[in-house]
Amino acid sequence: MKIIISNSSSVPIYEQIKNAIITQIMNDELREDEALPSIRSLASDIRISVMTIKKAYDELESEGYIITRQGKGSFIAPKNTELAQEKARRDIENYMGNIIAIKNKFGIEESELIDLFKYLMESDENE
Repeated sequence: MKIIISNSSSVPIYEQIKNAIITQIMNDELREDEALPSIRSLASDIRISVMTIKKAYDELESEGYIITRQGKGSFIAPKNTELAQEKARRDIENYMGNIIAIKNKFGIEESELIDLFKYLMESDENE
């Protein structure tokens, strides 16, 4: 499992850990029923507080990405298609927010963005 932490990021460390694990689950790098490192082990590996890792794992569990089995550890939960789609929607919303900010900054017309979007969608369908 790869987790890279940026101390200069405005995103809290527990959230960076959570997002890294979610990304690996969505990319099938972590698969259903695969064991995650123990909280202590991961804390030691990436030199982060045990409480920070616990908070990330707790959120992952409450969001349905992992399951914790008493005395056995934490495991990747069965992939929930609805959950994956919701994550994809949030990602798209974030990208679109960035696009709108660029559009506003440079005074690009909305119709031009819509035309570009349609063109890219058509190009993708034809490939």
